[in-house]
Amino acid sequence: MANETLKGQTMGTGMLKHLGLGPGFFICGLFLLVVFPILNTLLPETSIFHISDFTINLFGKYLAYAILAIGIDLIWGYTGVLSLGQGVFFALGAYSMGMYLMLGIGTEGVYESALPDFMVWNQVKELPLFWRPYHSFAFTVIAVFLVPMIFATAFGFLAFRSRIRGVYFAIITQALVFSAWLVFNRNETNLGGTNGLTDFKQIFGFRLGDPSTQLALYMLTVVFLGIAYLLCRAIIQSRVGRVLIAIRDGEQRVLFSGYNPPNYKLFVFVVAAGLAGLAGALYVPQVGIITPSQIGVLPSIEMAIWVAVGGRGTLAGAVVGAVGVNWFRSQLTGSVPDLWPFFMGGLFVLVVMFFPDGLIGILKQMKAKVSAWRQSKSSTIEPSEAQIR
Repeated sequence: MANETLKGQTMGTGMLKHLGLGPGFFICGLFLLVVFPILNTLLPETSIFHISDFTINLFGKYLAYAILAIGIDLIWGYTGVLSLGQGVFFALGAYSMGMYLMLGIGTEGVYESALPDFMVWNQVKELPLFWRPYHSFAFTVIAVFLVPMIFATAFGFLAFRSRIRGVYFAIITQALVFSAWLVFNRNETNLGGTNGLTDFKQIFGFRLGDPSTQLALYMLTVVFLGIAYLLCRAIIQSRVGRVLIAIRDGEQRVLFSGYNPPNYKLFVFVVAAGLAGLAGALYVPQVGIITPSQIGVLPSIEMAIWVAVGGRGTLAGAVVGAVGVNWFRSQLTGSVPDLWPFFMGGLFVLVVMFFPDGLIGILKQMKAKVSAWRQSKSSTIEPSEAQIR
């Protein structure tokens, strides 16, 4: 029995080493999953350490964005493929969950109809066929992942097989976002038009406006963020991950080595799309609305900026960038909203020109300089001790 326990502990330690997980992963998980909820629920509102319900809801949204950013880092930071179309896959997951929540409103709507209010307003007489499966939560969960991944498979297969890469791939993914934005804006698609889907009431009988429900959704988002991080870390540490990094550093050399880069790029593109769909599904019940304005060209560019600011090719940098940039956006738009676009553009230029490795890269450089200083200091002390002896 003791040998089995020791063997299990050894395997667990070996797996952690294989994934390259440091203590920071567990410390962050502890704070987000345990400390934050305790500070929200157990401390009185008068305490300086109390975290408000609004802040919990806000960080739930930020962490949903972080799941999306991890997918972008996987395809951009580790594979070298800049996709500016992740907003489409985010929208597909978000609208899938939004449709389920809209059908859950029932007769609580303004018009007290089984149909969503916007359909009654647009004089739709019966529920469209593609809406009907979303009465089932199980189907919704499957659709949250499969719809973005199937769409990414079709688009990625055509793009990568055509050897489209570099800036050209970024341009066509942005064109994809613009096309999707036009489609979602039309009332004929029966997805709410420019107003989108909103006014959700409950999920599984729990009112979405209750702080306890929002806290549960926040904790669920933290768990899925950890799973997404571990999944991407496992991919990177595997043989596939080594091929992805090789494609980023020199695709032609990988091709001449006998590998097929389009297949690997398609795989990682589909994985990133699935993570974007998951992020959208977690975003909707916490924010309470999804509209085409949240998935347009500008939001898709901002998603790439999060990763650039945090640091590409690190995964942790994607999380830091998504949370940090969006937190700063909330602070800035509350006081001077007109300055935000200028700040975002300036931040991106600053990072590209002076800090290409992002915030995580700056921290690594500082750590390396401190280590070098300590080594140089110890090397100067050792001769003096020898002379004294």
